[in-house]
Amino acid sequence: PGYRALFYGPPGTGKTLCATLLGKYAGLEVFRIDLSMIVSKYIGETEKNLAKVFDAAERKNWILFFDEADALFGKRTNVQDSHDRYANQEVSYLLQRVEEYEGLVLLATNLRSNLDDAFTRRFQSIVHFPMPRQEERIQLWRQSIPAAASLDTDVDLGSIAMQYELSGGAIVNAIQYACLQTIKEGSNRLSKKSLVEAIRREYHKEGKTV
Repeated sequence: PGYRALFYGPPGTGKTLCATLLGKYAGLEVFRIDLSMIVSKYIGETEKNLAKVFDAAERKNWILFFDEADALFGKRTNVQDSHDRYANQEVSYLLQRVEEYEGLVLLATNLRSNLDDAFTRRFQSIVHFPMPRQEERIQLWRQSIPAAASLDTDVDLGSIAMQYELSGGAIVNAIQYACLQTIKEGSNRLSKKSLVEAIRREYHKEGKTV
């Protein structure tokens, strides 16, 4: 019963967006699992919280979306103390409920290798979301510029796309920051300076330098 798919790839490459589009395509609600509301330090509470989610999902025919899934579906460890034993029980319980769920379950992670092998064997689909290539980055830059904004004559989006390797999410963030800086200056023309500064901020988030 059901269908299980894993989305993996770097942040900002469209995993969450794809989950929402699948919900739109199928006409079903997508329920994103909020890990902060699920995982508990108290023994047995995580399983109870998960049971409530799965029971509600079965009644309402939700698409279940586990973002940053390795936090819940991580590799089981060798049992060295009681904490390890209960952590492994949580993973085993998750495995059981995911297998029994008759709807669509989507898991998203940045690193596929972080997931327990017992989970990866049970996916019907494993989809890689790579970083966009140069031609895709050009398209992302062009489509993300707001209609109310224009570009200075010194801005060459093709050159920017070729020079800076960014994910789709990072490109959107960069444009939003550059637009805010432009509005602050009382203009609607995006300058090369503001875009490069915005790109530098995105690189800094990832621990890289321009």
